Amino acid sequence: MRNISVEERRARLGRRHRLAAGAQAAGPVEAAEAVVALHATDPATVFLSVAARTGPAGAAVEDVEKALYADRSLLRMLAMRRTMFVVPTATAPVLQASCTLAVAAQQRRRYTQLIEAAGLGDGAWLKDVEESTARALAARGEATGAELAADEPRLRSRVTRAEGKSYGGDQNITTWVLLLLAADGRIVRGRPRGSWTSTQWRWAPVESWLPSGMPEQPVEAARAELVRRWLAAFGPGTVTDLRWWTGWTARDVKAALTRVRPVEVDLDGQTGLVLPGDDEPTPVLDPWVSFLPALDPTAMGWSERSWYLGAHRSALFDRSGNIGPTVWADGRVVGGWAQRRDGEVTYRLLEDVGAEAARAIEDHAARLDTWLGPARVVPRFRTPLEKELAG
Repeated sequence: MRNISVEERRARLGRRHRLAAGAQAAGPVEAAEAVVALHATDPATVFLSVAARTGPAGAAVEDVEKALYADRSLLRMLAMRRTMFVVPTATAPVLQASCTLAVAAQQRRRYTQLIEAAGLGDGAWLKDVEESTARALAARGEATGAELAADEPRLRSRVTRAEGKSYGGDQNITTWVLLLLAADGRIVRGRPRGSWTSTQWRWAPVESWLPSGMPEQPVEAARAELVRRWLAAFGPGTVTDLRWWTGWTARDVKAALTRVRPVEVDLDGQTGLVLPGDDEPTPVLDPWVSFLPALDPTAMGWSERSWYLGAHRSALFDRSGNIGPTVWADGRVVGGWAQRRDGEVTYRLLEDVGAEAARAIEDHAARLDTWLGPARVVPRFRTPLEKELAG
């Protein structure tokens, strides 16, 4: 097997994820394609991830919003690991078949059990509420959950969860029904009610993005296609990396790999995988630095992260495995960053990067400060270093 060293993996990362100088994306869609999908659990991550991949100035908020809500060349959906992503609209059917349909089935079973336990009804009752909600949304063209609940009062039905627990309480089923309709590929999260950092969505029928609806694809073929895309963007990686990233069972990963027939390479003692013909040496890159947001897809692309994370895990991850904002140099994490209460971007280096890289990082922090302007971004999942820097 050909050996692919840590240094070469870092060079591949810089080039393929459009982070290195001279390799950056022309716009938001190309930035998303480079990493298969952009993490969107935290709405701000999408905008900051695109900005990091689109040249020194970074694509503006308006550029990303145009791709999402005017051109509709990007689409927000649940996919791998029941996580929210923003994906190129053309890629959505692959994720829908390979990941999201399974999420829909799992969540429908869960919500049906909760509704039955609350005495509201059964699976048929839930399905009837879904259909009524879909009709109401089609009539409106676009709506918030509250507006749809005015049309379909059963959305206000309440369920008590974890009674007696500190985290328990009553919850209406509006969010559940909208999540199921979205996971079935019937509706889409549209423009938020507030700013680009808001999580209060308006909803629209999927035909607003895909005029003929969400195309159906065979599940096995879609899984193989998703594996190809992951290997093209993140390879070399291990079977363990791939299983973690997709959230699939070992059996499903093995079946997809059988279709793809990747090539094995040596990752300093571990067996890695690349696409056939994709094991040629990667040209050396000029030095580069980048500031990536919390949950950026590059930082969350592999389960085994020592080759780019080093010894910095405890400072940069929370207890649930979510990474905070990171500073990168030449394909490795060298520090973290945050916004202070007044909005100023601040950072801390966790290792010696040399004088030249340190100056580049300082300049990059100033550009990010300008890009953010008056916006205040607080990661949804706070990590030790981010909280300390933010004050």
